[in-house]
Amino acid sequence: MVRLLPRDTRFFQYFQEGAENAREVAQGLSDILDDFTDVPDRVRRLEDLEHRGDEITHRVLTALDTTFLTPFDREDIRELAAALDDFIDYITAAAGRLVLYKIDRPTERARLFGRIIAEQGTAIAAAMNLLAQDNHRREIMTYIVEINRLEDEADDALSDALAELYADVHDIPSVIKEIRWEELYHRLEDVADRGEDLANTLEGIISK
Repeated sequence: MVRLLPRDTRFFQYFQEGAENAREVAQGLSDILDDFTDVPDRVRRLEDLEHRGDEITHRVLTALDTTFLTPFDREDIRELAAALDDFIDYITAAAGRLVLYKIDRPTERARLFGRIIAEQGTAIAAAMNLLAQDNHRREIMTYIVEINRLEDEADDALSDALAELYADVHDIPSVIKEIRWEELYHRLEDVADRGEDLANTLEGIISK
């Protein structure tokens, strides 16, 4: 990755903080789905972390306005900040639906999505921690490949989940329940898509 010198290390610090925040949000969703207790309070905690992410994004954009030489392209910095923000936003939106729809118990498919998303968050944080270091392109690429593999796993999980829907529908309440789960599955898969978007942005940065 070609860099301009001197490097402003603030951006790397902000992205590390943002990625760790994203990892915590992703793990938080998985934890909720695995232990479905005190859900409204725990979702509010995720929303608090989302606000923290917004603050980090604001710091990145403010720094762009006051920095002449950035460590990599300005547009790449904007895209990476936006990708982190989207990953977190999509997680909290999916988590919020658990409360809105008064879900009483998550499905095994939902728990699988949670684990996939948590693993993406871990890989994102690990890759971002290496971004400031030279000669780590190959290691970062390993995490990028893993994030994309997890997105493929989420695609398969969505197909399997949708195939199982409506099998036991016998009245209006059960139809409504399945409709809600269909939306939730799509929202959870969308989170994995945002993880892939972030990985693609990161790959573009380290390839320059």
